[in-house]
Amino acid sequence: MVQELKEEITIRTMTPEDAKEVAEVEKACFAYPWSRESFWAEASNPSTLYLVILAGEKIIGYMGAWLIGDEAHITNVAITPAYQGHHLGRTLVSNMLHCCHEREITSLTLEVRPSNAPAKALYEGLGFRSVGQRPHYYEDGEAAEIMWLTKLPEHIQKL
Repeated sequence: MVQELKEEITIRTMTPEDAKEVAEVEKACFAYPWSRESFWAEASNPSTLYLVILAGEKIIGYMGAWLIGDEAHITNVAITPAYQGHHLGRTLVSNMLHCCHEREITSLTLEVRPSNAPAKALYEGLGFRSVGQRPHYYEDGEAAEIMWLTKLPEHIQKL
């Protein structure tokens, strides 16, 4: 069941103190979740950018990226199932693209399950393009679709 949005939605940079709540979102969304410790380490790393999306004061989603030179590798995107269906994933990814642009990132890459049609459609709608697959990428043996968004400065103008 989709949760009605009654609270104000905000997005901010994740802090190490958010790790417990972010791990709870992760656990609700993925069969093989990252640990609280992993998120604490990611939020503490100066070479990463993690954002959280909140409904009121509650973290309902997050997104992370590793920053490598002028490229970003998106590691995770998740919205708590009760809050899915409100285009919050698109809002979060768009915000990440703007934050990366401010940091002079020009290209972003990610892996997505070929079976995850809503996520693929979201990324394609924001300018990402498939460039191939990594066989047996996920723990359950599913391949990963490799997607890239290049020339970020040109895409920012369209968002």
